[in-house]
Amino acid sequence: MVTKVPPRPAPTHRALRLLAAAGVTAASLVAAPQAQAVDARADGKAGGGTTLTVAVSQSVDSLSPFLAQKLVSTSIHRLAYEYLTNYDAKDAHPIPGLATEWKSSPDKLTWTYTIRKDSLWSDGQQATAEDAAWTFNKMMTDPNAATANGSFTANFKKVTAPDPQTLVIELKKPQATMTALDVPIVPKHVWEKVGDFSKFNNDQQFPIVGNGPFVITDFKVDQYIKLKPNKTFWRGAPKFDELVFKYYKDGDAAVAALQKGEVSFVPNLTPAQAAALKTQKNIKVNDAPGRRFFALATNPGARAKDGRAFGNGNKALLDPEVRKALFLAVDRATLVDKVYQGHAVEGEGYIPPRFGSYFWQPDDAQERSYDPARAEQVLDAAGYRKNAEGKRAGKDGRPLDFRILCHATDPNDKAIGKYLQEWWGKLGIGLKVECLDSVSDPWVKGDYDLAFDGWSVNPDPDYVLSIHTCGTLPATPKDTGATDNFICDPRFDALYAQQAVEYDAGKRAALVKQMQSRLYDTGYMNVIAYPNALEAYRTDQIGSITTMPEAGGNLYGQDGYWSWWSATPAAGAAGAESDGGGSSTGVIVGIGAAVVVVAGAGIFLMMRRRSTADDRE
Repeated sequence: MVTKVPPRPAPTHRALRLLAAAGVTAASLVAAPQAQAVDARADGKAGGGTTLTVAVSQSVDSLSPFLAQKLVSTSIHRLAYEYLTNYDAKDAHPIPGLATEWKSSPDKLTWTYTIRKDSLWSDGQQATAEDAAWTFNKMMTDPNAATANGSFTANFKKVTAPDPQTLVIELKKPQATMTALDVPIVPKHVWEKVGDFSKFNNDQQFPIVGNGPFVITDFKVDQYIKLKPNKTFWRGAPKFDELVFKYYKDGDAAVAALQKGEVSFVPNLTPAQAAALKTQKNIKVNDAPGRRFFALATNPGARAKDGRAFGNGNKALLDPEVRKALFLAVDRATLVDKVYQGHAVEGEGYIPPRFGSYFWQPDDAQERSYDPARAEQVLDAAGYRKNAEGKRAGKDGRPLDFRILCHATDPNDKAIGKYLQEWWGKLGIGLKVECLDSVSDPWVKGDYDLAFDGWSVNPDPDYVLSIHTCGTLPATPKDTGATDNFICDPRFDALYAQQAVEYDAGKRAALVKQMQSRLYDTGYMNVIAYPNALEAYRTDQIGSITTMPEAGGNLYGQDGYWSWWSATPAAGAAGAESDGGGSSTGVIVGIGAAVVVVAGAGIFLMMRRRSTADDRE
């Protein structure tokens, strides 16, 4: 049974409807920000409103929901657009979003969603099933519109909207993700005017029309993204007058800004930064399990769907014995202890321990535990012997020297890179650590040997598994696919297809674990750790805020909009409301509230694409 969440009254519904009835168009509203009901002064305050500023270290890849893959971008889209369903802040089970309820046919091939009547686009028009149908159909018919989330609609046969409150999705075969379609629904009347979806970044006219709890009002590349409350949001408007995501290339600069009160919140702290901030007045540190893994990725030989290879990856890494030896010489325990200072647990499986039913670990016979002596033996047996200088050579006679892509803004990457240079150097293998502000360009071109990799995992793991399937490879070497690391393994693909249609929770979890086992055995991905979420906020600016999950969860990069939607200004903050309300879900972490510290059980909360430590979703 689906829980229905009653709408919260929105005082400006009538006004917006009257504007629409009077002929005020979406285009005129977009072109005239002063007419928007989302203006910070719409509630009658005369200046000096409250602003919640979040420091981010990641560049926005696109404000188009059809292209965006970085976490900062997809997090913004969760704030600006409704999805059909949402995830409950307490335990991440599916709850209503744009759809109030849903049901499937007995054969699971037809799904019918009831679209809520109380969702308005921020330009005053009604959000309907036609908007959802258009969004999905566009993804089904235009490959450029399927760049970010195409895996969700690849199995769709037909999508229709027989009436404004009914959406019908017909499937080619059953699909287990139908209550976890992480696709932002966009307004048809705005987006149907877009031409080339591969080039439209949705960043030329503001405010951007949406129906989420916030409206994007301004954006400057590598500077900031500004949002205002959507006063007509069906669940109720956010309590802060403005939400700003401010870009900081340097993590220490972001922490200094937090200490000076220039920002309200900083995610992705290093252990040293977190330790220092714990002693600061008016600052609360949250140390909790997140949803991310950190890994080493090897270039498996970048290629396109048309079969053409590209990039300049070292061909020695195509040998599974070389990959096996490298990973046998990685001491995960030391990295957790020395780099993460205990704020992480050792990694092996692809799905973090936070997602208990999908969490996998290799058995003793399968495990590649730290064993440098065995790594030496593996390389010797495979024909990669040391020369007189102690260097190993490939079968072509060339020294085994590799490059690894490193995020310049992430001190953990740099620290781990030094350890790898030492450990692999003892094997006779050279390593050049190439730290770049943005690793995206060489990565998508296949111009790398290894890379520091990581993704945040959603409650349903389908998406993060899909990025290693053959279908996500770029169509040609000149195109960009949804692939993470150019992996194309028929056995992995077969397991992915099986789990996608399995509705029995236990059987599906078993298939997901088999997929992780296969990924582990191929050696293209070496999961090193599940870092904790280390983040901090000012208690003299934020009075209360919702974590996810309820028991010691994270704030940044949630599977929903709960943290920023629920946040209330602290007592005494400019324009702060006296009722302290604004949160109806999850646990409140506020002034005087205890922060649950879960030692060594978590993740950093990151990622979708490739430019910083918090790259992916």
